[in-house]
Amino acid sequence: MEFKQQLEKYADIVNEYLDRCIVQNELPEKSLYSAMRYSLMAGGKRLRPVLSLAVCDMLGGSVEQVLPFACAVEMIHTYSLIHDDLPAMDNDDFRRGRPTNHKVYGEALAILAGDGLLNLAFEIMLENIIKNGDMERKSKAAAVIAKAAGMNGMIAGQVIDLESEGKQVDNEILNRMHRLKTGALIKAPVVSAAILCGADADDIQKLDEFAENLGLAFQIKDDILDVEGSSEKLGKKVGSDADNNKSTYVTVYGLEKSKEILSDVTKKAVDALEKFGEKADFLRSLAKYLLEREN
Repeated sequence: MEFKQQLEKYADIVNEYLDRCIVQNELPEKSLYSAMRYSLMAGGKRLRPVLSLAVCDMLGGSVEQVLPFACAVEMIHTYSLIHDDLPAMDNDDFRRGRPTNHKVYGEALAILAGDGLLNLAFEIMLENIIKNGDMERKSKAAAVIAKAAGMNGMIAGQVIDLESEGKQVDNEILNRMHRLKTGALIKAPVVSAAILCGADADDIQKLDEFAENLGLAFQIKDDILDVEGSSEKLGKKVGSDADNNKSTYVTVYGLEKSKEILSDVTKKAVDALEKFGEKADFLRSLAKYLLEREN
């Protein structure tokens, strides 16, 4: 219960900040703000900003300094989901139990809403750097996030995913795809928070290792849930990977082996936190929570 309460507390902090970021003014372009808010405020686990805040607390940093960067990652993640759901990509009709953005606002406005969220993320980070000082750390943190979101991170993984449809890829390609498409934006909030908190090189390396394994575990679990999960709990259709002929851990390794690998990489994530002692208890609990999740 203590873990769940802390998780909810972090999510509330994130949601309150995000809610202030997009105000729906009565302007000619108000439909853009509506579409952006529709996906950004649709709920979800808020895993990425929660990771930032948890690392910040563990390292004794300032939540006020970390929060804008944590929420910027969530905006980037949300933009990627809007675009991922489009007919040109995965062509999904539901996300988090609601019609996807393009089903409500049309494809053109959904694309622009995603573009708006991506740009807003960088506006928020850059404004924070300009106004609040500590430019070196904050610039490094923003660079980590930018790289994770771009052609050397999430977008590269999405390209591999698209070009792997209908093919049986080997485990090396599969791991690269997952590490980039999903893992990069799980590692970025962890590493950027550590930088913002002034962590030393060894602490950053250990947290990088933790996040690397956590990101892989998260995607493997997603692959498993797409086979044996519940549409009601997931808020979206199950079996879409098979429908789209996607390569996943389940298609490459089989269901039972995928579960073994999931358990192994989760253990590696937890083991990487050893040096932080009791201060890392929330992150350990979060890794186990994600292992057992049903959505």
